Parts: sequence; structure tokens; C-alpha cells
Amino acid sequence: MGNLGFQEILLIAIVVLVLFGGRKIPEFMKGLGRGVREFNDAKNNVRKEIEEGLNEKVETPPATPTQQSASTTTTMQP
Repeated sequence: MGNLGFQEILLIAIVVLVLFGGRKIPEFMKGLGRGVREFNDAKNNVRKEIEEGLNEKVETPPATPTQQSASTTTTMQP
């Protein structure tokens, strides 16, 4: 059922041509191309940010825990 043959594709193309006309199809395709380009740009930006975040996490050494000084600790007396 998922396979489209030549006749089905031709029928779909004719229906699209009749519905939208010859002038609207180039505009539609131009808009579709812009949308695909913007989607790919956004996808690449997200991938780049994730990779940069992972690289920063790997490159930075783990923080050493700070030692508490004796003057800041308090003892409770009964």
C-alpha cells in the first residue's frame, strides 16, 4: 500500500496543477524550499550547541571541593 506507481504520481500531479494553477506552484515550492532550509539550519545549530556543550564539559576539569576551615565549624554544648 505504501508503494506509489507512475500512474498515482501522475494523477496527484494533475490534481495539484488543477487545484493550485501554474502560477502558484513555483511560489509554493519556493516557500517549501525556504522552510526546509530553515529547518536544516536550526537542526545544525542545535547539533553544534550540543557538541560544544559536550566539549566544554569534557575539557573543564572537575571542581575540587572546598575545605571547611576550623573557624567556621561550631560545636554544640549540652
